[in-house]
Amino acid sequence: MAQTLRIIKKYPNRRLYDTEISSYITLEEVRQLVLDGENFEVRDAKSGEDLTRSVLLQIIAEHEEHGQPMLSPQLLSHIIRFYGDSLQGFMGPYLERSLQVFLDQQQQFRTQLNSLMGQTPWSMLNEMTERNLDVWKSMQRGFLDAATAKPAEPVTRTTRPTGKKAS
Repeated sequence: MAQTLRIIKKYPNRRLYDTEISSYITLEEVRQLVLDGENFEVRDAKSGEDLTRSVLLQIIAEHEEHGQPMLSPQLLSHIIRFYGDSLQGFMGPYLERSLQVFLDQQQQFRTQLNSLMGQTPWSMLNEMTERNLDVWKSMQRGFLDAATAKPAEPVTRTTRPTGKKAS
């Protein structure tokens, strides 16, 4: 089933109108649409121009100002230097692929971690304790068996004739 494109109109007063729910929304609600994986576009209410990128950049800028920034000044400087460079056209797709590889690795790590931690921490600790107890019991049994074993009968050697004559 194809997901329909949700249209958000941006008015000159900078208000955002979500046509799907027929209501004004905030930038934080647009951010939530991104987090929810919604397929949407932000369009200028008058001209119809696509403003999605500028609204997303505005959300990033607001989040960079508050809390722990993700984009360092050095990274932003590197990105700015690519504008006008002959490799500018390659930078966007490269960053997208790099981020996708990172997301794939993150998902793989989470899957592996979940398979290791498939149970609650208490059940994991109980399982480890039971395994350690089994190893301990096995070791004790080995010591006990060795301690209670009948001593081996002394080996007596009998001399066999070697076929040599004494001189």
